Amino acid sequence: MGNTVTAAQIVAVKITGVKPNESYNLEDTSFLADYNIPSECPLHIKNVRGCSASDEVNPLNMMPPPNQQPSPGQPFPLPTKRQLSSIPKAVPQFEGDHFWVYPSQQMFWNAMLKKGWRWKDDDLSQKDMDDIIKIHNANNEQAWKEVLKWEALHARECCTPKLKSFGGKATDYSPRARIRQLMGYELPFDRHDWIVDRCGKEVRYVIDYYDGGSVGPDHRFAILDVRPAMDSWSNIWDRMKVAYMRWRYE
Repeated sequence: MGNTVTAAQIVAVKITGVKPNESYNLEDTSFLADYNIPSECPLHIKNVRGCSASDEVNPLNMMPPPNQQPSPGQPFPLPTKRQLSSIPKAVPQFEGDHFWVYPSQQMFWNAMLKKGWRWKDDDLSQKDMDDIIKIHNANNEQAWKEVLKWEALHARECCTPKLKSFGGKATDYSPRARIRQLMGYELPFDRHDWIVDRCGKEVRYVIDYYDGGSVGPDHRFAILDVRPAMDSWSNIWDRMKVAYMRWRYE
């Protein structure tokens, strides 16, 4: 999963790092494993659907085809190994493609360059890139957990929601973020819109990322505001119900 370069650029100056013997540990890492996973456009697989070498942007994640090659002038080598997420994929690209796969350090570096970021001496180290990837992955796992809390309202309708697509809208602030700004709060440093497949029904979620301070040992640093977009009566009703429950029981 990609399209969080804005977050990465901000995190880069906030890195605290972890001890060399400290493992990547979320609340549950049983589903996480390292794989040398092929790109989302594996040209050697015959049954690939809707993917070609000429595609500039993948409409599912609004990212260019994965680039695992070192960039010109890159100061140090970066791993190309990618990590499997716990987020189920609604549109498999090939056989066995059931979960979204996070970008490698090399892919993330290349994506940052494509967005206009430039490395300078002593700007980032290889260890920093490792931390950035872990922060990126931890934030996405947390975002999906928050989505599942909302989807639990529709468990009878669909007990297997999946993520269909996503995209970043860092400077397209949501009305909620604008209202919070008028109240004196900071604007989010990033925003994503996720399209969830609720057993055939598409539901859009808005995720605002706020600065949560220093990076903790679990690699979480952002405060996430996750909620269904107010673009359908069903979503509006869900938000009204949750607002009432929070007022009533919290």
